[in-house]
Amino acid sequence: MNNNFKDKTVIITGGSEGVGRAAAVRFAAAGANLMLVARRRKNLEHVAQELRAATRVELVPMDVSDSEACVNLFKKAEFEFGAVHVLINNAGYHQRGPVESVGADDLGHMIDVNLRAPIVLSRLALPYLRQVDSAAIINVASLTGRAPIPYAAAYSASKFGLRAFTFALAQELADTSIKVAAVSPGPIDTGFIMSDIDLVSDLTFSQPISTAEEVADVIIRLCSDNKRERSMPPASGLLATAAYLFPVINRFARPLLEARGRKVKRELRAKIRAAAEQQSP
Repeated sequence: MNNNFKDKTVIITGGSEGVGRAAAVRFAAAGANLMLVARRRKNLEHVAQELRAATRVELVPMDVSDSEACVNLFKKAEFEFGAVHVLINNAGYHQRGPVESVGADDLGHMIDVNLRAPIVLSRLALPYLRQVDSAAIINVASLTGRAPIPYAAAYSASKFGLRAFTFALAQELADTSIKVAAVSPGPIDTGFIMSDIDLVSDLTFSQPISTAEEVADVIIRLCSDNKRERSMPPASGLLATAAYLFPVINRFARPLLEARGRKVKRELRAKIRAAAEQQSP
């Protein structure tokens, strides 16, 4: 599969905003038919209105942790478009804070949305993907799946698990034409972290911030290149891996990184205040 997706069918979860929306725009420009998934129809409709002039777009308002809805998603995709070629597991959920302060339901929901749902969706996708000449499953992981982040313990666990699932499934499908890969970004300039930066760890903001469009570009590249995972930016991926493998690096580098992250937060707060003042009458 190259970067020409004309008449290919792409399913994107979390497709109404952030990385999902950016990926929808990129795939639409490449000629793909789109099946966009998110919880709120209204948000999906905003994306559809933008893209329907360029391609066919179908919307599926659903919770990806609902297994029955996941089954129906693929039935609908096949009914509407005749085939499924690409699955982008992008939907995510994060409730930040110390483990003992986060509700049990929220802890479970992070695992359901970030890990169980991609596993279930990938399993359900396989019979459809086997019917086409080339196909791909791309999982949106995170650098927190390489190095654990405090106050994001369950989220980190879900992304560690998603990376492990990605690599194991890729080995299972090595003799097929189905590509399985993961993109592991650091912080991304979306509402997922920018809506309340004070709750995001200083360590997170120590790393360069990617745009949703940059992540979307990597997602498209992963559909056809020979990489099993791409970290964003690559240097942050190397740092996260080194900190995980060699705890002494983490111990000495962490205070410096957190100090850098606090500085970035101060700069972001100043920008947010300035923007708010410009908008006020």
